[in-house]
Amino acid sequence: MRTLRPTLAALPVALCLAVAGYIHAQLYVRSYHAIPYIGTSFRWDAAASFAVAALLLVRNATVLRIVAVGLCLSGLGGFVGSRTVGLFGFTERGWQPAPQALLSVLAWVVALVLLLVPFGKQFAELRVRLVAKGGE
Repeated sequence: MRTLRPTLAALPVALCLAVAGYIHAQLYVRSYHAIPYIGTSFRWDAAASFAVAALLLVRNATVLRIVAVGLCLSGLGGFVGSRTVGLFGFTERGWQPAPQALLSVLAWVVALVLLLVPFGKQFAELRVRLVAKGGE
């Protein structure tokens, strides 16, 4: 049963990554494949999201969790960039395409919370230990 525990802990994060990856794959196939640079980034994001999601289910390693954080942050950065300054001449407005834009952002934010809360707890525990050691 111990071998399943890390996998079960990674399941919600893997699901969020898979959802975001599926949405990007769907958008790529439907229309984004024709957009220079953006289409390619959607294809790579989908592939990376599926790969990291699958690997997290096999082994919930810290390096994979860090890569997952990077995927989420890059996705959110691309989302914000495409709606503000534009990316390679490509811009979008608001929550279009709907509902994919909202669902992607929700998947990334939920994944980030699930990924970063344990790191925050570990950091707090380490800080307490360091302070306790320094006080001796």
